Amino acid sequence: MRWKSSGSRLGKVVAALAATIVTVSAVASEQDGDVIKIGVVSPLSGANSRYGAYAVKGADLAVNEINAAGGVLGKKLELVQGDSQCVPAEGVSATQRMIRFDNVSMIIGDVCSSVTLAMQPVVEQAGVLLINAASSNPEITYRAGVGGYKWTFRTYPTDEVRAAAALEFAVSKGYTKFSVLSVDTDFGRGAINFTKKYLSRNHAQIVSEDYYKETETDFRPVLSKIRYVGAQAILMYGLADTTPIVAQQMHEMGLAGKVALIGNAEFTTPSTIAAAPDVLNGAIETVAWLPSWPDRRSLKFVADYKNAYSGDMPNVHAYTHWEAVHLLAQAIRNAHSTKDSDVRAALIKIKYDSVMGPVTFDDHQQAVVPIVLLEVVGNKAVNKGVLSSRVDYSAH
Repeated sequence: MRWKSSGSRLGKVVAALAATIVTVSAVASEQDGDVIKIGVVSPLSGANSRYGAYAVKGADLAVNEINAAGGVLGKKLELVQGDSQCVPAEGVSATQRMIRFDNVSMIIGDVCSSVTLAMQPVVEQAGVLLINAASSNPEITYRAGVGGYKWTFRTYPTDEVRAAAALEFAVSKGYTKFSVLSVDTDFGRGAINFTKKYLSRNHAQIVSEDYYKETETDFRPVLSKIRYVGAQAILMYGLADTTPIVAQQMHEMGLAGKVALIGNAEFTTPSTIAAAPDVLNGAIETVAWLPSWPDRRSLKFVADYKNAYSGDMPNVHAYTHWEAVHLLAQAIRNAHSTKDSDVRAALIKIKYDSVMGPVTFDDHQQAVVPIVLLEVVGNKAVNKGVLSSRVDYSAH
């Protein structure tokens, strides 16, 4: 979902981190004792800690479910947490500690793409599985599998796939003139860059382009500009907490029903819609999962999560981490082994039935999973179709 460094800076950061990585002691090829340790690296402090908390809660719920059912191969699962703070260096340190001191050979990480990218060379050197269940930078996938990093797998759709799908559907609704109002991170900027690749194909144009800081709360000046340039819709890839503020200010400025919201910023959650329903009606979003998804196992997950965490509603990161733990458990069962190389081989061949549909991995070890296209209609998120998240590598 979120990534924090620009492409040029990120390459330097990763190179510097890779150059200074302390040689990691070889992880035991088979986990010892009656416990299988699974690491989760996520931001547990800092600006993105909200998303990290969802990730850990979802993973922990899955661990408890699996253990209550008897574990895997007669062993209990144990969750090991690491705080990345959404900072690559912190994520690398957390990963190294898990490998060297906790004897973890399977790690789920990170919500922030810059951290996941920095983790990739670390786990590759150590021969430790990395399952990316939440960050969306396409470069993670391009580098994995046949791209070089054979220990990295991803179960989450890339920003490129989502941006292309959202733009195509928006154009089918008659929108061709877009303004940009996205968060000033690689998530926000990256999604717009991917959108630009598909503008000419869809005969669309961007008429203004602005990015906001994570702490920003006054969007009236940029909304005035958007009204002036005649945009039909706003491309927004941003933060869940910011979307209601933008929507309320659009309502105040009379933009409701005149300018639509397109992209990915939790437009379709009930609390966001309630903040300004006249603005959110017509909003278009692509999502990897939603709490109302009409699958028996998914609805049970939502109910169990709310019961476990004082009525809190799970977000997509809670779901994807919950599902990733179950996926790993299935791979271990298929391998009849906890040996890291055996589990990796099982993942390559796995056909896992997720609540969103069957999961398989392509040769870049990117999961081919369905993504959902949603539109807010009558104050509710309406499913407008399920799309394939298969990556077009020739477009890279």
